[in-house]
Amino acid sequence: MAGCVILVTADRRSAELASALSRRGATVTHAPVMSIVPHEHDEELLLVTKQLLETPPDTVVITTGIGFRGWVEAADTAGLADELVERLRGARLIARGPKAHGALQAAGLQADWVAESETSAEILDLLLAEGVAGRRMAVQHHGAGADGLDRELAAAGAQVHSLVVYRWGPAPDPPAVRQSVLSAAAGEVDAVVFTSAPGAAAWLAAVEEAGRADEILRRLRSGAMVAAAVGPVTAKPLLAMGIQPVIPDRGRLGALVRALVSHYEQARSTAVCTSAGPLQVRRTVALLDGHVLALSPSGLEVLRLLADRAGEVVTREEVLSVLPGDSSDPHAAEVAIARVREICGRRGLIQTVVKRGYRLTVG
Repeated sequence: MAGCVILVTADRRSAELASALSRRGATVTHAPVMSIVPHEHDEELLLVTKQLLETPPDTVVITTGIGFRGWVEAADTAGLADELVERLRGARLIARGPKAHGALQAAGLQADWVAESETSAEILDLLLAEGVAGRRMAVQHHGAGADGLDRELAAAGAQVHSLVVYRWGPAPDPPAVRQSVLSAAAGEVDAVVFTSAPGAAAWLAAVEEAGRADEILRRLRSGAMVAAAVGPVTAKPLLAMGIQPVIPDRGRLGALVRALVSHYEQARSTAVCTSAGPLQVRRTVALLDGHVLALSPSGLEVLRLLADRAGEVVTREEVLSVLPGDSSDPHAAEVAIARVREICGRRGLIQTVVKRGYRLTVG
């Protein structure tokens, strides 16, 4: 990912994500679009927790691992953690995926059923098929909600308690978010990474507010800039705007990073198979056979011109047109080509076509 500028929009675990991207050569910028309100000071959460301790639920749905751990931590702050875990031990526990399941196990609890698809829809189908009328249920979710799960269960006759473990707050640095939008619209960002649906929606709202929707959507839809979402739920606001993001097979940060790396490894928009190996010219860097070329900005543009022609002849006048200034001296074009040849270090990669110009040796 050398030469790629990646915008991370998440607040939670942003350092981990940025570190993983940086290790793969990317330049990472950070503009969190939302903040997380700490659960320890959420009086509503503690109130509902106390109600459940007094009248334990029949079924408890755990939708996120971090949310469940936060719930237990909040209870512990109030001196209620042991009692909460004991009450949960007597309930039917349903986990939305392996992360929620793992959080239960870490607390000494065992899930009675795990949604392999990691979706609330799968849980809803199960519970509605079994029948929920008259049952007392608790649904733990985060600030984005549980995809309507609690509302659907209530509509089917269940008595539902919703436990919001952390809530989304405003961006901690609104000017940084606005600048991230302006930079993306100006072509200074190669990929935008999202880890939550509210975060994706918030960044798109910032795009609208800044009046840069046309430029951003044009870059995303054309592939000039890439959107990456950690999972299908996170991708929904993007898909609604006609944007097809990169989505990993598994909803994990590591899988998200690997999917983004794979996207750039497979990108062929400006890549050419040359006699010296694959040549890929990105926005700020060129790679030849996997190695970064130490080109100046003008040298990068000369090589981009040659790569775009993919073996066809480029005239001296065309070389001069991508160089700074307005020189018409053919010698300036020859010097620029000679410098690129030297940096590429591969004899015969750029051929001179007598009385016509230059071309890459492809094949």
